[in-house]
Amino acid sequence: MPKLRIDGQAFDFREGMTVLECCREMDIDIPTMCHHETLKPYASCRLCLVEVNEGRRSRVVTSCAYPASEGIEVKTNTERVVKARRGVMELTLARTPDAPRVREMARKMGLDPDAPSRLARRNQDCIMCGLCVRICADTMGRSAIGFIGRGARRRIGVAFDRYSPVCMECGACLKVCPTSAQNVRLETIKGAPAQKIGKEFDQGLRPRSPIYIPYAQAVPGIPVIDRDRCAHFLTGECKACEKFCKAGAIDYTQQDREEEVEVGAVVLSPGFTPFDPRGKSLGYKYRNVVTSLEFERILSASGPFGGHVVRPSDHVKPRRLAFIQCVGSRDTSIHHDYCSGVCCTYAIKEAIIAKEHGGPEIEPTIFFMDLRTHGKDFEKYYVRARDQYNVRFVRSGVSEVMEVPETGNLLIKHVDEAGHARLDEYDMVVLSIGLDKRRDVEEVATMMGVRLNRFGFGEGPVFEPSHTTRAGVFSSGVFSGPMDIPETVVRASAAAADAAALLSAARGQLSRTKEYPPERDARGEPPRIGVFICHCGVNIAGVVDVAAVAEYTRSLPGVVHAENTLYACSGDTQNHFKEVIKKHGINRLVVSSCSPRTHEPLFQETLREAGLNKYLFDMANIRDQCSWVHPDNPELATQKAKDLTRMAVAKARLLEPLQTSRLPVVKRALIVGGGLAGMTAALATAEAGYEAVLVEKTGALGGMLRHIKHTAGAETRPLLEETIAKVQSHPRIRVLLNSQVRQTEGFVGAFTSAIGPADGAGEAESIEHGTVILATGASEWRDIPEYLYGRNENVVTQLQFEEELFSGDP
Repeated sequence: MPKLRIDGQAFDFREGMTVLECCREMDIDIPTMCHHETLKPYASCRLCLVEVNEGRRSRVVTSCAYPASEGIEVKTNTERVVKARRGVMELTLARTPDAPRVREMARKMGLDPDAPSRLARRNQDCIMCGLCVRICADTMGRSAIGFIGRGARRRIGVAFDRYSPVCMECGACLKVCPTSAQNVRLETIKGAPAQKIGKEFDQGLRPRSPIYIPYAQAVPGIPVIDRDRCAHFLTGECKACEKFCKAGAIDYTQQDREEEVEVGAVVLSPGFTPFDPRGKSLGYKYRNVVTSLEFERILSASGPFGGHVVRPSDHVKPRRLAFIQCVGSRDTSIHHDYCSGVCCTYAIKEAIIAKEHGGPEIEPTIFFMDLRTHGKDFEKYYVRARDQYNVRFVRSGVSEVMEVPETGNLLIKHVDEAGHARLDEYDMVVLSIGLDKRRDVEEVATMMGVRLNRFGFGEGPVFEPSHTTRAGVFSSGVFSGPMDIPETVVRASAAAADAAALLSAARGQLSRTKEYPPERDARGEPPRIGVFICHCGVNIAGVVDVAAVAEYTRSLPGVVHAENTLYACSGDTQNHFKEVIKKHGINRLVVSSCSPRTHEPLFQETLREAGLNKYLFDMANIRDQCSWVHPDNPELATQKAKDLTRMAVAKARLLEPLQTSRLPVVKRALIVGGGLAGMTAALATAEAGYEAVLVEKTGALGGMLRHIKHTAGAETRPLLEETIAKVQSHPRIRVLLNSQVRQTEGFVGAFTSAIGPADGAGEAESIEHGTVILATGASEWRDIPEYLYGRNENVVTQLQFEEELFSGDP
């Protein structure tokens, strides 16, 4: 390849390259305001000057237009070059003294943009670089704007100063303009404001481009092109993305393709559609009325407002904030006479976070019909919101929301518990929308051959909620009905267990072992530690000054790289970890983020993929131990985060690589508790091909189900008898009645338990097993003397009442 020299360094260039392109590939910063990778060189701004020595001749040229050639020597920072660039910049600064990019570039050249100038300032915003004209004509194929006039009167505008009929509102002119000039605003060219593309993940609260990454933690974290908005697919022109992509990954001819996959089971988890409140009279047409999903994005650190609680209309912090519950739920007028099960608790969560982000001056009010915080510890969360965060709860059905046009505030029309009609004013309203069926759910159901209920959710047996009406097709999540995250996980686990049982005979036939690069031997190397401090959205960065922690960490012994990152667990960040490890020769990794319980395996996996031993890693939990426990003391939380990170770095300096060994696993499960949960777990284990030992302390299986005669859906007696019969007849299930576990020792995959008679008499049997499932259930709380229980025969518990109802004894 031909060579040239730049600042004394040899560089192999490719045919057709310019001097500017060569400098950029060598990471040499050359100032320019008229250059764009998709356009031919124009050399209008004259800022990219360099000195070229060719033979005995030396001259100052524009690097963007000067072709690279064999044997030339380029100098980018000589006194002659610096002086020439400053002269050009003084002219540019005189023309556009207020343009932020011009001022920034002037400072980099050693000029004070606010200093008195010998040149008359024109206070314009266009430097006449021509980028907008050329991008519109050469790349977009439109020529909606051009140069008008000559000499001092030359400007950029629309022909005949009329709105352009050929402008397609792509925004390319505005995108490339270095000064955000007024004459390339779409209002000036088209005569109407730009129709922005709302980013779907942010619920349309901020715009996106036709090529975009869906969200920060997307998997895979690569850009996608919106065919319906891409200028190339609309006009056949542009292809700027293809020119920018050095990897050559963009193929405009790519088409969707169908693949046929043979499977033994199907799990339907297509999700749901959030309820659309536009048909209600709750003011969703007003800018300061948002849905709960939109408000969720407002609260997020990666959202449109960086986690700041502001109104969409004027970006002002709201003081009085109202939540309206049951929007799209429990409403017979729209055939949604079901509870979505999630709205009450997520409204409480959003009210608390709004207080934490916005401060005590925010006053949240939740209008509800019934508060249904029935999840584990959800009631405690409600009490905490009411008593600690002063969230106001009002039992009332809101009939209408109206806007005050002058202020953008909202008037909520409702009736209080005393029966009085009220009209209260709020700064912002959040509609707690329910969960609706997917819009294409009928198509999915028809394709899979399953039935739907009257609400459009999947239908299945009452006591087998993960099953559908077709064998081998299972469901999980909201496809089978509204549910929250914990229940979704339970249902998904049940569907996975059912599918695993169905496919047990084929287990392992298509599995592949993941391959890793050879592990680098870091023994004997001096510690080279890389440290990453995670924002975790506002979970950490809302309290801890993560940038200050990263800056402090750079001063610690052994640390060769430290930075703060938005989400340390995202796929993009994992790839960045590997790049940094390779670039800096890192042999120890420290991540200060959330809990090692959930994220340590992920980071260790990244180390293995980078060719390092996974045990050369340590974590500092600055979420649980700093931001969560010191939310009201950011300074203390930040100092503690520094201390924890310093401790992790000190430990990392002493880490040595460890080796893992594969040990055999006892393929037997011990299930403690013979109620419905225990029996179901035993059957799932056995049908998946493994042995199960079911231990029950009483003389009969069934547990609490024996006391429940009927549910809202069906009688329980057939279920009880059928399940017991299956368990007792299954060849891989061993049932031990009147027994209890006396002792357990060992470790995961290799436990040994002593199981003996429940009365404590007799010898205990030693049983080996690889895992334990505890399904011991619960019992009624009967220590309730305040309700006269035990002192008045007419006071009974629900289970006792059900026994009497079905006993036949009046």
